[in-house]
Amino acid sequence: MPPVPIADDLFTWPDDEPRLIGGSCTACGAHVFPLRNGCPRCGATAVERTLLERTGTLWTWTSQGFLPKAPFNGQFAANDPFEPWFVGVVELPGQLRVESILVGCPEDGPSIGMPMRLVTMPFRTDEDGREIVTFAFTPDEGDQPVSLRSTGEAGRA
Repeated sequence: MPPVPIADDLFTWPDDEPRLIGGSCTACGAHVFPLRNGCPRCGATAVERTLLERTGTLWTWTSQGFLPKAPFNGQFAANDPFEPWFVGVVELPGQLRVESILVGCPEDGPSIGMPMRLVTMPFRTDEDGREIVTFAFTPDEGDQPVSLRSTGEAGRA
């Protein structure tokens, strides 16, 4: 059974070079993610589907040092023993900032200002046995495979 995305119209799938699917307001030019019907800046309803940049800069980050509470159902965080993971905000040039899981980072953490690129990663397996994938950002070091700290599985670049 082929993997499926965590939500429709969140990122391009399947895609060797995934892109987040956002919107661009035709009235004021503001970008939104995820795609929605209205502009948060000016209130206009003319928002067009836009593929966002797939590379950006790490703006800030933190580590998630405990298992999240329900309704979180990602299996990548349910390892025994539990291993903390990184969450960050990536600034996409000229567009917006996106909160995301960070993968493939050094054990001591990423560095603010480091270049990042969008990847997909396994998130969980559903009740039908399908692998559910989500998006994440990883340090932008060319086309090297991404190693997911918490699962040991390779990410899809």
